[in-house]
Amino acid sequence: MQSDNAISIRFSDEFEQELYRLSKRFRNIRSDVQPIIEQLQQRNFVGDAYGGLRLRIAGIGEEYIVYKVRVRNSSIQKGKSAGYRLIYQVESPTSILLLTIYSKSDREDIGAIEIRDILADFSSESG
Repeated sequence: MQSDNAISIRFSDEFEQELYRLSKRFRNIRSDVQPIIEQLQQRNFVGDAYGGLRLRIAGIGEEYIVYKVRVRNSSIQKGKSAGYRLIYQVESPTSILLLTIYSKSDREDIGAIEIRDILADFSSESG
């Protein structure tokens, strides 16, 4: 049931392409990601934390509120640390943009420049 104050979740082309690509290897990725989307819709901004504080990804620009969250990969029995990384932007109090997702087994990390590129591509798509 959708409440009136739920946040709308949008998907960048990059996110949809990566989700599709990963779904070929990991059948359960959509069900793994769904609880995160539901938490975000309820304004529970999840993300990697340090000392109890949710960490914004640095180096992107002050105007962008971007977080990285660990997502468990139920196809492998190794916990969140070996799972997926989902990168999202809080666009406004009512909108979140899912930027990209990747498997920790495919790459170690994502750089601020790559995230800025995804943001630029998305703004030119929807612009």
